Amino acid sequence: MTKLTPLSQLELEEKLDDVLCAALSSRRSAAAVAAGVAPLSRAQQEFVLAWAEVAAQNAAELGYQFTAQAPQALALFGQSGTEKWLLRALDAYDKEGLYPACAALKDLAGFKRASDAAGEGVALTEVTRVLELFLLGLAGRRLSLEAADDTWTDTETIFLPERIARYPVRAQNFNLYKAIAVHHWAQSRYGSFNLDLAPVLAGYALPGRALAWLNLLEAIRLESQAGRAFPGLAVLLSGLRPAHSPMLAASCARLSRADASVADSVLLLREHYALALPEPFPYMGSLHPGRAAEVRGERIARERRALYAELEQLRLAAQAERGDSAAGDPELDVEASFETLEFELQIDGEAVAPPEEVAKLMRSIIQDFGEIPEEYLLASGPGAYAAADAAETHGAGDLAESSAAGGRLYDEWDFRRRDYRKGWCVLFESDVVPGDARFVAGVRARYAGQIAQLRRRFEALRGEDRLARRQHEGEDIDFDAAVEAYADRASGVEPSERLFVQRRRSERNIAAMFMVDMSGSTKGWINACEREALVLLCEALEALGDRYAIYGFSGWTRKRCDIYRIKTFDEPYGDAVRARIAGVEPRDYTRMGVAIRHLTGILNAVEAKTRILFTLSDGKPDDFHDGYRGDYGIEDTRQALIEARRSGIHPFCVTIDEEARDYLPHMYGPASWVLIDDAGQLPLKTADVYRRLTS
Repeated sequence: MTKLTPLSQLELEEKLDDVLCAALSSRRSAAAVAAGVAPLSRAQQEFVLAWAEVAAQNAAELGYQFTAQAPQALALFGQSGTEKWLLRALDAYDKEGLYPACAALKDLAGFKRASDAAGEGVALTEVTRVLELFLLGLAGRRLSLEAADDTWTDTETIFLPERIARYPVRAQNFNLYKAIAVHHWAQSRYGSFNLDLAPVLAGYALPGRALAWLNLLEAIRLESQAGRAFPGLAVLLSGLRPAHSPMLAASCARLSRADASVADSVLLLREHYALALPEPFPYMGSLHPGRAAEVRGERIARERRALYAELEQLRLAAQAERGDSAAGDPELDVEASFETLEFELQIDGEAVAPPEEVAKLMRSIIQDFGEIPEEYLLASGPGAYAAADAAETHGAGDLAESSAAGGRLYDEWDFRRRDYRKGWCVLFESDVVPGDARFVAGVRARYAGQIAQLRRRFEALRGEDRLARRQHEGEDIDFDAAVEAYADRASGVEPSERLFVQRRRSERNIAAMFMVDMSGSTKGWINACEREALVLLCEALEALGDRYAIYGFSGWTRKRCDIYRIKTFDEPYGDAVRARIAGVEPRDYTRMGVAIRHLTGILNAVEAKTRILFTLSDGKPDDFHDGYRGDYGIEDTRQALIEARRSGIHPFCVTIDEEARDYLPHMYGPASWVLIDDAGQLPLKTADVYRRLTS
């Protein structure tokens, strides 16, 4: 068989010019890569041309990079290895994009090391069961393992490479698998994602650099935290990493304290951001705080609802055991430890051993918050989100489906963008579940004297007449006009005939919307004061005759914004409304902007000369997830109030928050809010404020 003569450089240049034309330029000619391929045998040349065309069909740049590196790859790996090297890069292109694929083509040394160690490598499928059992023996929630190109965790799943062949000894590669799993378990167990990291990273010019530094600082902290409870883990992790750089000595000491948290890593990030990054630890992998925050938020919502239901069963059981169901709900209390994930549940002061499923829920919640939040101890039956929750649990609870299930989408103001996030929040409107009507009867009995006084004051407002002076006829003489007429006649000027005063009934044309905070922070006597205030308002407003409506509001992330109907404008103040007032109870968080926008729409649909949006609240806008807490929530609420004013509505807020002076003037304006220092005065003060506001 005749051996084929190798192609000349000119012939190769012509062929490559056709294949790589889209990647060529004045600085990158086909001649340059043809010169590298020309010394190869004809078979190797044909091999390079064939695979260059395959790579270029995916992306012209890949074809160019492959052709430029191919001669060196053939020398290192041969044709079979070079083919595997290119296919690895093409896989990277499919999953991650062009830049990682080009990086894979340039990493010839890395591919060589992996190929040489492949005989002692360990596949994930070989060790998955062992690693799962190992992690199960550690404290914290159960984590699943999945294969992926990148190494990271979303706090419920640890993503690991399909194969590890970094070391020449199989046992070392297995230890690296174990170290990676331990490190990402520690991120979930010791709260690496318990802070909203998105705004932290956004505050740096190079967020990627800040993320890399944060990842390293957290690795130092987590090694210490895990080693404190499990000394063998510290030995495992430290044995695989390089020695700490001397410049990290002070930071290592700080991050090794028992009370160190991710907040300490965030603070130290400011000191280290501008410094050169040390070599990353082999087991570190990547941080994906956005995805982790999303999964954490979904878990928190799911577990909170589940805990509500379980606690309700415990309450009912305790109530039945006491035999005094009319005496009210038993009080729940929890003492928890983040360090050990141990807790003690008490019902009316007596320790109770909860079922194992409840114990797992509570341990998981402690991991996310460091404690069991107080509002979690409010028992709750199935709410308006039962169907949506079920859908979200199965991965289908997005905004579109929530909207289709009866929710309404609203924009939300992002002050950093100076623009709205379109269709960002989904809001559900439902009736408050009726409570014990005897509550209203009790309030009316306790405040009988004050209600009578309020009624008289409000009736006086309704009965006030306006005097119309200088009329042709009327019930009385206008003495000022009469004196002027006498003077005019004396001076020879024809006097006016408008010498009388008419009493005209003052017609009030007011529509008031009462927006009541039903967040979890109103639990206890604040909630009771709110309900009493609503009773007194209704009793007084019935005497005044103003049109009014009452709605409660609460929120649980942008996907779960609630408006609760207590009384609509068209509904009379009767038994149904009284039962709903009695049923007002603490719910979730205080996402105010979307509630204001929704109630503004309802209020603007009412024909009235004066429209008032009257808010009863105990705190500032707040939500546990997606960055609403702080300036974002305040600015969104302020923008919603500006929108309400532009539509002709007058907002006003009554609050019992002692910190209100720090934010309410900015949100409502200096004269559109009032602080009631004593929450016990809320019922009477609220009615009095409304009287003064509308008189």
